[in-house]
Amino acid sequence: MSMMILIFTLISFLAVGSHAADHSLSLEFYSSSCPTAQQIVRKEMECAIASEPRLAASILRLHFHDCFVQGCDGSVLLDDTFTLQGEKKASTNVNSIRGFSLVDRIKNKLESECPGVVSCADLLAIAARDAVVLVGGPYWHVPVGRKDSSTASYELATTNLPTSSQGLPALITKFLYQGLSVTDMVALLGAHTIGLARCESFRDRIYGDFKATTVMNPLSETYLNKLKSVCPATEGNGEENTTAMDYLTPNLFDNSFYQILLRGEGLLNSDQEMYSSLFGIQTKKLVQKYAEDSIAFFQQFSDSMVKMGNITNQDSFETGEVRKNCRFINT
Repeated sequence: MSMMILIFTLISFLAVGSHAADHSLSLEFYSSSCPTAQQIVRKEMECAIASEPRLAASILRLHFHDCFVQGCDGSVLLDDTFTLQGEKKASTNVNSIRGFSLVDRIKNKLESECPGVVSCADLLAIAARDAVVLVGGPYWHVPVGRKDSSTASYELATTNLPTSSQGLPALITKFLYQGLSVTDMVALLGAHTIGLARCESFRDRIYGDFKATTVMNPLSETYLNKLKSVCPATEGNGEENTTAMDYLTPNLFDNSFYQILLRGEGLLNSDQEMYSSLFGIQTKKLVQKYAEDSIAFFQQFSDSMVKMGNITNQDSFETGEVRKNCRFINT
């Protein structure tokens, strides 16, 4: 127990004050400048998810990957140029994030209605909320008023974003660095109740300790064999093959993700660690709580999404802009 306290004491120092919420964000920021902004985003999200449900997870992930690098400033949306290295090709992003064409469509609609008013960072925050609602998840009010950055950070994208292979202490460290608590982390990773993972993200898990965490349950053995048919053991084979992170209800935002962790069947090592790690005294209790109580999960997820969305880039408020095209800074 003393070792656990020491680990959490050390990594708590990484939660830095620069990630505190900026008070310029408000629910009424566009009430007069673009009163239809949220309706425009919602309509485009409805159309997109109706035709491709996977986009719900894609947009939610984009918002997450944006906020963990320089704060929620739209930096993840920037394309590489001769003068700017974006974040899209960082190892943590290159095969993980998608949905940029949908962001482009929403931005075009917003620019037609309210030119130069709604930032790409705000667009992403609103769209992420709508994505969750449209696949059965909770609603929350999104504070807005973010500016878009004129910079991106390939380096921070590589170091700040959690990876699927990480152990629990490292995972917690990355969330604490953003000013997010252990409770926030367990709730936010519940986003994996929707979306797909690529073979390279779960190969080590299914050919590693999967049998140990499931305690050789016969049903889990059948599931494991299915996963192995999707993802061969040899690197370089089947890298692009995907499977749902929540095989019970892959297109529904619910609490079954946590129920899967209770059975030791988490697809990603980083997810299963929350329940199975020796360091997971607090996280195990939270997984159990959310597996049993979907209302508690929905409430905490909503609160944690607002908290994550309030991670701001102070430089952007001083030097940022409202991009006309989310892929490029204004010229």
